[in-house]
Amino acid sequence: MNNKNKNLGCTLKISALLGLVMSLASSGTQAEFFKEAKANLNLRNFFINRDFKGDNANRSKAEEWTQSFILDFKSGYTEGPLGFGVDILGLQSYKLDGGKGTGGTQLLPVGKDNKPVDQFGRLGIAGKLKFSKTELKTGEWAMVYPVLRSDDGRSLPQTFRGTVVTSKEISGVTGYAGHVTGNSPRDDSGMEDMAIAGTNPKTSKAKSDDFNFAALEYNFNNKLSTLGIWYARLEDIYKQRYVQFQHKQPLSEGLSLNANIGYFDGEEDGKALAGQLDNKVFSGLFWLTAGNQKFYLGLQRVSGDTKWLRVNGSSGGTLANDGYNSSHDNARERSWQLRYDYDFVGLGVPGLTFMMRYLQGHNIHAGNRSDGEEWNRESELAYVVQSGAMKNMAFRWRNTTIHRNWGTNNQYDEQRVIISYPLSLF
Repeated sequence: MNNKNKNLGCTLKISALLGLVMSLASSGTQAEFFKEAKANLNLRNFFINRDFKGDNANRSKAEEWTQSFILDFKSGYTEGPLGFGVDILGLQSYKLDGGKGTGGTQLLPVGKDNKPVDQFGRLGIAGKLKFSKTELKTGEWAMVYPVLRSDDGRSLPQTFRGTVVTSKEISGVTGYAGHVTGNSPRDDSGMEDMAIAGTNPKTSKAKSDDFNFAALEYNFNNKLSTLGIWYARLEDIYKQRYVQFQHKQPLSEGLSLNANIGYFDGEEDGKALAGQLDNKVFSGLFWLTAGNQKFYLGLQRVSGDTKWLRVNGSSGGTLANDGYNSSHDNARERSWQLRYDYDFVGLGVPGLTFMMRYLQGHNIHAGNRSDGEEWNRESELAYVVQSGAMKNMAFRWRNTTIHRNWGTNNQYDEQRVIISYPLSLF
C-alpha cells in the first residue's frame, strides 16, 4: 500500500472509531464503560525554522510546517472485580510547507525519494484490565517511563507497542513490569523494531523486538520523597540499571527546594549486536520555587566510552540537561545548566509564562574529537487562553541557539511556533 492510501485508511479508521465512541456515549448503552471516559482532540500546528551558520554548514536552512490532529480517548472500566477498558490514540499530520530542499526537522517522515511526505499518521489501540489496584495494559500507546520515554516534541508523539503491568497494592509502593515489541518514532507512521539511539533499525542489523523493564518506586515522607529502582534490557543490544531520588522540601509559604537525582549504569547485552558498550550517567536537577519564580541548576556527567543508552527516537527527558535539541549525553560529556522560569500571574496576566536556560557541555568524545564542546541558549514564551470560546488554546514560541565544535551543520539558530487547541469531546 502506498503512503497516500495508507494514511487515508488511517484517517477513515480514526473517523469511524470516533463516530462509534460518540454514538455509544450518547446512547448510554455502555454507561459504566463511559462513566469515567475522557476524549480529547488536540489540533496542533507546528512550525520549525533552522538557520545554519558557520563553515561546517552544508545547507542554509531547514524549515517545515504541519497541521496535526491528535485524538486521545481513554475509557473507564466496566463493573465487576475485573474491569475492562480501552484507550485509543488516533494520530494524523499534514504538511503545510516544506520539502523544497528544506526538510529534515523531523516534523515529517522522509520518503524513499528523500523528500518529506505530504501526510502521515497511525492508529494506536490499547486494551486494559484492572483488578484491585493492579492494571494490565496491552497494545500501542505513548509510554512515559524513566527508561523508555515517548518523545512528543514534534508533529505527533512517539508510540510503543507492548504490555505493561502497574501495581499499587502496597501503600506507597508502585511496581512496574513491561515487555515492549515495537517502536513508532515521532516522524514515522510504521511500527519498527528497536535499536540503540543513533541507529536506524530499518537499515541496521543491530535491532531487537524485545525490550523489557521492571521497577519499584517507594513514596514516603508524607509524599515529599520518592525512591525508584529500574532495570531495562534491549535484548542482545544493551542492559542498564537506574536509581532515582526525588524530593521536595517546603521552606515556607510558596518557597521550596526540590531535587531530582538519578544514576544510570549500563553495558552490552547477549550477542552485543551494537558492539561493546560502557556507559554511566549521573544526573542532578535542583531548583528553588519562590512564588511565581523558579531557579534551576542542572549537573550531568557521562562516564564510559559510549553515549547514554536508550531506544532510538525516545526522549532524553529523564536527564537533567535535556534540551530542545540536545540531551548532553555524549560519551564522557560533562555539562551544566542554569534555568529561570517566571509565571506572569504574579503581574496580573494569568496564562502567560516565560522560560530561559543556558546549557554547556565539554570533554565530549564524538567523531574524531576527544575535546568536543557544545552550548545551547533556549527560551520559551507561552500563553494559554484562560476563558471564552478559545479557552485552553496554547501559543508557544521557542527560540534556540546551538554551537558545537564537531560534525556538520553544528551551529544554528532555531525558531519554533506551536499552536495547540485541545477540544474536550466528553
